[in-house]
Formats: sequence, structure tokens, C-alpha cells
Amino acid sequence: MAQLSAHRGHADELRGLLIHLILPPLGVATLFIGWYAVASAGVISHQFLPTPLVVLDKIIDLTRVPYSGALLQTHLFSSLEKFGVGYLLAACLGVPLGLLLGRFQVLEWALSPLLEAARFIPPIAWVPFSILWIGTGFLSPVLVIFSGVFFTCVVNSYIGAKLADKALLEAAQTLGVGRWLGLTEVLLPAALAHIVAGLRIGAGFGWQSLIGAELIVGSTGLGYMIVQGESNLNAPVVIAGMVTIGVVGALIDYVMRRIEYRIYRKWRR
Repeated sequence: MAQLSAHRGHADELRGLLIHLILPPLGVATLFIGWYAVASAGVISHQFLPTPLVVLDKIIDLTRVPYSGALLQTHLFSSLEKFGVGYLLAACLGVPLGLLLGRFQVLEWALSPLLEAARFIPPIAWVPFSILWIGTGFLSPVLVIFSGVFFTCVVNSYIGAKLADKALLEAAQTLGVGRWLGLTEVLLPAALAHIVAGLRIGAGFGWQSLIGAELIVGSTGLGYMIVQGESNLNAPVVIAGMVTIGVVGALIDYVMRRIEYRIYRKWRR
């Protein structure tokens, strides 16, 4: 019986491995085959829907020949730079604020109404305000990214602090641990699962917010490149930019998932 159970366990693991190895590439291949079929059939003009091969050729070309004043990798680096600054600022301010709101009720009563109202403002709505306030330079998209990440970090950290075992905090206070030390040594590890989840969700919101901001304001970046391609009726450039945005966004999420997995393993120990 034990051998039969072990055999079934190995079979299930093998089946799961095959599913993870085969189905994702199969899904991507199906998408590109369908795209190629529609584009080749002429249902939509090639001017507006080029084939995947044309887009791939355009991506390679964009890495060699500047478009809108820069190569594709330069536009990508510019977007990643803005994203990194906005994301780090939002995480460094949002996580501590969320923990403080969950730990100190007076602070929660004072700031919750303001934060509840502000978090429902879409990040893209901050674009006109950022232009009026700080112009159209580097910091304007950074502010939009910040708004897309900040409130997610605050809310998830706050929920994690609220759901933390109060007995742990009481035990720490009984042992003479002060409030601020208890915040970092007890509350932070207890809320870590929610914090990491907020950071991962915030990364997705931040990347989307960046591209939305670059579509409206900016002189470099993937969003700016797409706008210039649209202005010139250059569909391959537009789709090449969209594909790059999607691939990089998926890579960012994959990295965040790996970090989340490692932190969970360490935290559970």
C-alpha cells in the first residue's frame, strides 16, 4: 500500500511538471499562431496589424536603429529607472506607515479618512497634477508610479499589522521590549506575508502606472515610443513597444514571486 501511494505521488509530480512545462509554451504558441493567421488572412490591413515576424524584425531593428531619439534598450532603461525610483520611494514610505497605522489607533483615526479617499484616485489622474506641480521632467512619471504603489503598500501592511497575533506584542512588552523595537522585531515579521504580497501587487500597479504616465508626458521611455509610433501610423513600433512592456512586466512579476517565495520559506522557519 505504501509503495502504491509513493508511486501515485511520483506520478502526480511528473504530471504536474509536464503541465507546467508544456501548457505555458502551448498557450503562447496558440496566441501567436492565431495572430499570424488573422494578420496573414488580411482580415485587418497589414498597416494596422502586422504579422508576428514583422514585429519581431522591428524589435531587432529598434535595438540597432534609434527611434524617437533612442534605441529600444535606452527607452527600456529610462522606463525602468523611473519605475525603480518611484517603487522604492513608495515601498520605503508605505510599509512603515501601514505598520504604524495598524499599531497606533490614534494615528489610524487621524489618517485613515484621508488615505481611504486618496487611494481611490487612479494613478493616471495624478498626471495633470504632477505636470502642474513639478513639470514634465523625470519626477513627473515618478510621482505617478509612487501613487500606484504607495497605497497598496500601506493597505497591505496595515492589514498585516491588524491581523498580527496580539499575544506576541503583549509578550514582548512583558519582557520589556519597547514600542518601537516591538514594531521592528515583532510586528514586522508577523505582518511580513501581507507586506510582501503588497509589494508584489504594487510592482504590477507601478509598472502599469509608469506606462500610462509616459503615454501622456515624457521624452523617453517605452510609453513615449509607443505614442510616437502611433503618431506616425507605425503599427510595428506600437506593437513592439507593447510586447516589450508585457514581457518586462512578466519578468518583474516573476522576480517578485521568487522573492516572495524565498521570504515565505524563511519566515515559516
